[in-house]
Amino acid sequence: MEKILIVDDELNMLLVLEAMLQKEQYEVVKASDGLEALNILKEDDVAVVVTDLKMPKLDGLGLLRKMEKEYPSIPVIMITAHGTVETAVQALKNGAFDYITKPFDQDELKNIIEKAVKTRALNETEMVSSPGETGQDEIIGSSKRMVEIYRLVEKVAPTTTTVLITGETGTGKELLARAIHMNSPRINNPFIKINCVSIAENLVESELFGFEKGAFTGAVNKKPGRFELAHTGTLFLDEIGDLPKDMQGKILRVIQEQEFERVGGLETIKVDVRLITATNKDLLQEVKEGRFREDLYYRLNVVPMDLPPLRERKGDIERLADYFLDRFNKKLDRVIKNIDPEVRKLFARYSWPGNIRELENLMERLVLLAAGETISIGDIPPEIHASVVAETTASGSGESEGTLWDSLKDKTEQLEKNMIVKILEDCNRNISKAAVKLGLSRKGLQLKMIKYNLRKKDTK
Repeated sequence: MEKILIVDDELNMLLVLEAMLQKEQYEVVKASDGLEALNILKEDDVAVVVTDLKMPKLDGLGLLRKMEKEYPSIPVIMITAHGTVETAVQALKNGAFDYITKPFDQDELKNIIEKAVKTRALNETEMVSSPGETGQDEIIGSSKRMVEIYRLVEKVAPTTTTVLITGETGTGKELLARAIHMNSPRINNPFIKINCVSIAENLVESELFGFEKGAFTGAVNKKPGRFELAHTGTLFLDEIGDLPKDMQGKILRVIQEQEFERVGGLETIKVDVRLITATNKDLLQEVKEGRFREDLYYRLNVVPMDLPPLRERKGDIERLADYFLDRFNKKLDRVIKNIDPEVRKLFARYSWPGNIRELENLMERLVLLAAGETISIGDIPPEIHASVVAETTASGSGESEGTLWDSLKDKTEQLEKNMIVKILEDCNRNISKAAVKLGLSRKGLQLKMIKYNLRKKDTK
């Protein structure tokens, strides 16, 4: 069950939303203002926040600003009265995921929440940063390929040239797109992003170009699309390789003419938008196989930027680990001072299939759970040890080294078992709470409990 946090100072609205979302099989938590919502976010793993705009103590915009700094990967949906639509549109430009006006159509809200949940899941596999962390200085690395990317950013950012960013999942494509925007003359104008995978195919056009009132069932008010919101700023289309074929021609027209019509509308809207796209697919191969338009590919691929996977920039791993150590010490109010040299060696040997995002998630977990002031080899999850052992064996390294890794793996598993036992006791054997503290999914913790024979009938 995905957990949705709804924030509203009207009890009736909370109850209506709770009933609607529970019917859709979501778990619901409620808050009456932004301050209460922030306290809940500290304790619960929330997938999406749905918040009213006008509230006492801390309103919806104040909550959005706080979340952009502390929880940038959690989508925020604004609910607003019709008279404050302009404020809601401004919230979108400042990072809100979407908005809906009262009285709202329940199907429209369900679609927006479903899209937000998908986006959150995608954010878990890609590096996500808050607007305050997106200057070029925050792109960590001194390897040859990263230095080349820095130089390219310096040349491209001041222009309006279209950029295509490629790279594996977790390499930081959104971070690079933000860096281009933040180093451009458009820095004070909107940076609007949308993930093409997260939108149902029949909703892509209305998401990109907006719609007029009455354009389709549920269109109770007119609504601007992402191109319109990005006027004078930058639009980042992530996973462009998954854009439906019929939409590719419409995107091509906007690139060429900088104009479009809303769904159900006749007025031609002119925009000034800098377009940055990204994909983890081989678009040229997609063109050859007929899934992507060749003319659109060449329009997008004016300046290509290919982000290397972490396994090809091993020299950057230490700097990245130290950066995340400092970041999560601040975020989690911890004082972890060092990373053991043996851990650094292990990091250098590991292939990092999830790239920088995997390192980021691991460092957050290690900073949170480390027993002392140093992250030690025993703190590292056994699956990472096992992967390194397998890679070492496959590469033909000596038997003595394999034996050493086996010994380290046994010690690590015992430490992990002890940590799970302690956290379960602290949480009164509530699996959901323990999983959050351990940085695991509920299912992942259950599997480890089976492995270490820690199951009990009274576990919640």
